[in-house]
Amino acid sequence: MTLPLNPAFAATEPPPVMEARRWIEGVTFPADRPLINVSQAAPVDSPPLGLRQALAEAALNDPNAHLYGPVLGLPALREEIARQWSATYGGTVTPAQVAITQGCNQAFCTVMATLAGPGDEVILTTPWYFNHKMWLDMASVTTVPLETDATLIPSAEAAAGLITGRTRAIVLVSPNNPGGVEYPAETLAAFRDLCRAHGLALIVDETYRDFDSRTGAPHDLFADPGWADTLIQLYSFSKAYRLTGHRVGAVVASTARLAEVEKFLDTVAICPSQLGQIGALWGMRNLRQWVAGERDEILVRRRAMVEGFKSLQGWRLLGCGAYFAYVEHPFDMASDVLCKRLVSEASLLMLPGTMFQPEGSAAGKRQIRIAFANVDAEGIAEVIRRLAAFRP
Repeated sequence: MTLPLNPAFAATEPPPVMEARRWIEGVTFPADRPLINVSQAAPVDSPPLGLRQALAEAALNDPNAHLYGPVLGLPALREEIARQWSATYGGTVTPAQVAITQGCNQAFCTVMATLAGPGDEVILTTPWYFNHKMWLDMASVTTVPLETDATLIPSAEAAAGLITGRTRAIVLVSPNNPGGVEYPAETLAAFRDLCRAHGLALIVDETYRDFDSRTGAPHDLFADPGWADTLIQLYSFSKAYRLTGHRVGAVVASTARLAEVEKFLDTVAICPSQLGQIGALWGMRNLRQWVAGERDEILVRRRAMVEGFKSLQGWRLLGCGAYFAYVEHPFDMASDVLCKRLVSEASLLMLPGTMFQPEGSAAGKRQIRIAFANVDAEGIAEVIRRLAAFRP
């Protein structure tokens, strides 16, 4: 007898990164052409020594580190986020407007659970972050694709034509995953105005904010005294401090919204990881210069990717920034077929655009995401050489 399965889960695609990992199971790669894995956007190195020592000290000597904590997170961490955000964005963010989550994916799921239910609609830009689409599918919320032009920058005017009586939110990711592009401040402001006019939530996921190539604040949304009536910001500590396994993210929103968020988090996780929060707080207080160095290295890799694609005949770089290059391939085959062939014929593991676009999308069949967070400039040059040598 087969046990029941929620039909919404049955209709949800498998996790793309896990699916891609299955492509390399049982594959032996030549000694002179080892696998280069550019499929996942997460650092694999350990946090810096000082942060690891802070975690060890807390684990050994802080009894509270092993107990339940406040549902919305440690007060000290919420205060530090509010202080730094207010200074960085030139606005006012209070600790009561900050909640800590078990990673930024949980931040998104939490916020969406408070905003939309079965039959409601949420607008996602394409190409989209697949876990956003997966949560909406599992929650029986309709995803409305907002196509972007060749620049991968979304248009608020185009989004206006997609709004219906069932629309609850518009989601933007900047710097973008998977596109790598950095949205201009004017674009974000236009979406804020659109959402405010229609009573919608504007969700801005800034997971990769620390690797933005621009100097200064990437937008002035928090400088708006009434920001909390429309804006919900998501953030992750995983990338900046290499805390992926500790799962620490944040939601910045109105206190009324966080009262609803608290219901979800108490039911799902009770509280975020105490050790992870201790690590994030230590990082915020002590690693500003170290994070700046990490950003500089990512910008070096970005330049290597941009220069490398100039030499690739037929390939087109659509967007590049933060951890990602999003490219268009020149071959007469779908990107999912191509990516599987690149595993066996070029020892490259990357994700096809079909994982970031609606089913059947012609654009998705031509696109590939390359995540270069764990590949230095020399490794990027090797990726370019292998792509140049590939013959279908």
